[in-house]
Parts: sequence; structure tokens; C-alpha cells
Amino acid sequence: MPMTRAAPRTAALRRTTRLAASAIATAVLLAFGAAGCADGGDGGADGGRSPMRDLAAQKPTWRACTAPPDAGAGGTAPSPLPDGTRWECAFMDAPLDYAEPGGETVELALIRAKARDQAQRIGSLVFNFGGPGGSGITGLPSFAADYESLRARYDLVSFDPRGVGRSEGVECLGDRALDAFFSQDATPDNAAEQETLRSELKQYAEACDENSGKMLPHVGTENAARDMDLMRQVLGDDKLYYFGISYGTELGGVYAHLFPRHVGRAVFDAVVDPTATAGEGALGQAKGFQLALGNFAQDCVDRGDACTLPGSTPAEIEQFVTALLDRLDRQPVDGIGDRKLTQTQAANGILQALYSKEYWPYLEQGLDEADGGNGALLLALSDSLNGRDENGNYNNLQAANAAINCVDDKQRFTLDQVKTRLPEFREASPVFGDLLGWGLLGCSQWPVPGTWEHPDVSAPGAPPILVIGTTGDPATPFEGAKAMARALGKGVGVEVTYRGEGHGAYNGGDACVKRVVDAYLLDGKVPASGTVCP
Repeated sequence: MPMTRAAPRTAALRRTTRLAASAIATAVLLAFGAAGCADGGDGGADGGRSPMRDLAAQKPTWRACTAPPDAGAGGTAPSPLPDGTRWECAFMDAPLDYAEPGGETVELALIRAKARDQAQRIGSLVFNFGGPGGSGITGLPSFAADYESLRARYDLVSFDPRGVGRSEGVECLGDRALDAFFSQDATPDNAAEQETLRSELKQYAEACDENSGKMLPHVGTENAARDMDLMRQVLGDDKLYYFGISYGTELGGVYAHLFPRHVGRAVFDAVVDPTATAGEGALGQAKGFQLALGNFAQDCVDRGDACTLPGSTPAEIEQFVTALLDRLDRQPVDGIGDRKLTQTQAANGILQALYSKEYWPYLEQGLDEADGGNGALLLALSDSLNGRDENGNYNNLQAANAAINCVDDKQRFTLDQVKTRLPEFREASPVFGDLLGWGLLGCSQWPVPGTWEHPDVSAPGAPPILVIGTTGDPATPFEGAKAMARALGKGVGVEVTYRGEGHGAYNGGDACVKRVVDAYLLDGKVPASGTVCP
């Protein structure tokens, strides 16, 4: 199930990643060319050769994946697929700065499972599961069962984008410092708390600059898109076949804009609105998560006495949640070990569980237990969102998320600007409005300037791209799919609607969505734009 995350940690969610279902269950239960050029050009020559041609000619050495798949957090190699196919891992080099392709390089980690029918193989199907900051090295094996039908004719491939996981990941704070950072009060009630929040954000940004300053200017989405075109060539494919989920849809849209003639068959699922600024995106998420909470509350009411939460209407259950968060602001409750459940961590745990209807039972249980003084379950959900394992080790999901968001987004909000916007966030979401509104400060003290107000994804000349929106998606609201289809251009964006809950449609279990996507990716059958499932 996919998920969304924001910039330096106040808990604002701005773009989306998906955490492996198994990881959440564990947490709960225990083209390259010179910069600015599109669709070709090698940026120079060197005795008849160019640095980019040399990089495109590299041959990855594929070996069985034996290293821990989740860098820095321990673990084991991914298990073989049911038919015995083993996961293979490799590395490829890409320019640190595409404006200087002959300069320093960065190493990108790749993973693949070969197609079952090599004789009918179409090519490599490259996945990005979102974030930004989500690891494809861990994500693809975790979700492989959902995409097994596509392995009939594709090598399933994913990667850790630059700055993420095993691809020379961005580093900021250490584990103990992150425990304190993620437990901070992200919704300050007075001037002293506001200053504390600003100070914490400043220290976080300074730590990222100190530990990863060289990488920070170069981890943005445009460079990641150029990495994917280099990857396409290294993998030996004439076209990029692509499956992007959540933030992966924005990455895919930027790729299509830069390299429209290199796009093969592509699917965008759980779609980011490419026309929204950072502030508009955060406000959209406030509305989306409030909608999801209302749907959760209605489900609870519909189950009558089987629901353990107080309230006979959805509004009463939402009021219970608000009251619980207010109480935790004043007095945290016991969590896990010597760690307390704070208001911010509880809110993050609630947001995490709203990503998928499958986790509504955990949300109900966690809220009920926290109301009784046991915050362990909500804290475990919050830890899962922040990339913390049960041993207290963090992956670099949030550090990479901050670095990518802040180098992409040009907007830098001041304290006064955030205060001015808080009323509209509170109106959009009485429960999450403050959290997501204050989250706008996330990039306010970042050491690297941002790139755009919003990305350009116009892709004239590209083939049809499936754009799937889910009506109950909390993190990438349904309206984003229509905006993406329109922005890609006439004849490019093919809109498909899934009437359901959760963040992401293909892995939601709906047979109609799976049938439409598989027919397109495997057989090239483009559905009518406006197709509705189920």
C-alpha cells in the first residue's frame, strides 16, 4: 500500500511513497544529454566518444541479491519468487551533475526478476513506488506478488533513486536524534513552541548539509528522470516501459516531458497533481485524509456494536479522535519501551493507517488502546511511516524525502505565511489541518534552493499513458488524475477511475483494474479514456 511523505519532519505529507505491507504488519505486530535538453543529444564529444555514450554502454554485473535489502536497517536478502526465480542486484553509474557528464558519478542500485517467458519478453518494466524517498530495492520484492502477471513478458525492475537507500543515500541525523525529532510537537500552540519547531527544522537542515551537502543539489526529480533514461539504455531497451505509483507518477510525468519519444507503455497509479504547488498539494492532502477518516468513521458506525470507538455518528467518532490528539498534546501516554506516544506520533500513526482500508482494524484498535493509556500500536504505525524498525534503526526514507522535495519545490514559507494559511487548512480538515499546515515550514531553512513551482509534464508526441485515480485516495486525491491526464496532453493521458478506497488501485484487489492494466501493458490494448472500475 502506497504512502505519502513530506519534507523535513513536521509530519506534513506532500508526496507519496508506499510502504511494503509486510513491513507495516511487522511494525504493527511486534536521456541524458546536457541539462535542459530533451530526447537526445550527448552533450559533447571526446575523440568521437562522449561521457554519456560511455555511461550508456556500461554493462551491469547482475548477481544474486545477498546484501540486506534495507540499507542501514538490517534484514535478509529477498526471498525467491514462487517459481524459484531469484532476485538479481546490480549497480550502474550516472553523472552526479548532468551538466558535467564527464565529471563525478553516483552509483545507483538496481534489482530485477527476469520474465518467465523470455521468448515473448517485451522488455524491462521499471517501477517507482513513490515517496519521494521510497526504496525500489525493498519495494519491488515486497509487492512482487501483485505484479506477477506482468512478469509473463517483462523483467520486473526497480531501483533506489539517487539519494535513496543503497544509491548513495542522503544522511541527516542519527537514530537517537531522529527519535527526538519525530516526537517533537509539530503543531505549536504558542510563540515558544513555534520557535522550538523552527530551531529543530534548522538543526535538521544543517545536519543534512553537513553529512550530504555534495548530493543535495543533485537529487531532484529531473535528475532522477534522466537517470531512468540512462537506465533504459543500460538495460538494452529502445523504450522505457514504466509503472509509477504515487510520487512515481510525478517522476514518470517529468520523464515523459523530457523524453516523449522514448516512452513505451506506461502506467501512473495514485496520481500526484502536477499542476499543484507545494502549498496546494498539502491542502489537497488535508482534504483527502479528512475524507478517508470520514469513510473510516462511517464504516465503524455501520458495524454497530462491533466497533469499539465511542460515537453513534461519523462526526462523533471524528470528535473523539480530535479530543484524543488534544489530550496527547498535553500528556503523552506510554508507547514502546521508554518511548511515549506524543500527539504528533499519534497523528502520523493515524495517517499511516488511512493509506489502506486493510489497516482500518489496526487504526480502530490503536485509537481505542491509546484512549486507555496504551500508545504502542499507534507508535508502531508512526514508526513504520518514518522508516524506523523495531531495533531503533532508521532507513533514509525521510532524509531522502526532505532532500528531494526541497530541491524540487521552489516555495519557502515563512512563519507568518503559515499562520495566515492555517484557517483554510483547519477548514479542510479539523483533525489534520494544523499538522499539514505547519508542515509547510519543512523546507523553510533548507540549504539548497528549489527548482519549480510545479513540474512540467506536457509530453506531446508521447504514446498513450494510463492515468489511474482512486475516488477514496487520501494521499493523492482523485482530482490529481484528471489534472495529470490533461497536463500530459491530448491523446497522451488516458484516464481510468477506480471507485474504491486506499492509495493505489492496481494492488487494491479489483479485478477490473487489473484486467485493464494487464491488457494494456501485456498486449498494448489502450482502454477508452474515462473507463470506470469496478
